Amino acid sequence: MASYFTTTPAPAPRWAIRAAHAAALTTVPSGLWRIALAFGLPVGYSDEVLRQDFSIPGWGVVYVVALSVVSEALALLTIGLVRPWGEVVPRWVPFVGGRRVPPLAAVVPAALGALSLTVLWSDFLFWWVDEQHPALDGPWQDIVGVFYQPLVLWGPLLAAVTFSYYRRHRA
Repeated sequence: MASYFTTTPAPAPRWAIRAAHAAALTTVPSGLWRIALAFGLPVGYSDEVLRQDFSIPGWGVVYVVALSVVSEALALLTIGLVRPWGEVVPRWVPFVGGRRVPPLAAVVPAALGALSLTVLWSDFLFWWVDEQHPALDGPWQDIVGVFYQPLVLWGPLLAAVTFSYYRRHRA
């Protein structure tokens, strides 16, 4: 399989670099909203809903903060598709540092991730049309919708950057 890929790929096009950075930013608004939720800031839910539906305070705090951190870490991996550390493992990584990243080892998970994210978040396109969210008080339904809308772009942006990575690494 290695014969299908070049050893010195062309640099990432400017549009792919911008798309990778945009993908990394798509998780920030919803992550900030979830962290505010975890720390008890008023984000539209009553104390009763926070306790019953989210276990906040309690283990739900750990869950929503971890979800935010993991989501952002995964989104940041998109930048690896346009940077040298997506082609050669950084030297500080034990055992594999300095080795070339097999292109399919990056392309396959990224493509599957792009597909999964697109399917997962596409319903948020219809946040305001599909259904009301009665647990959210006042204007918070609209505010939460705005915070979650960027996630709709995560999958397509990741797909575009993945395609660019694949094209640059094939013969």
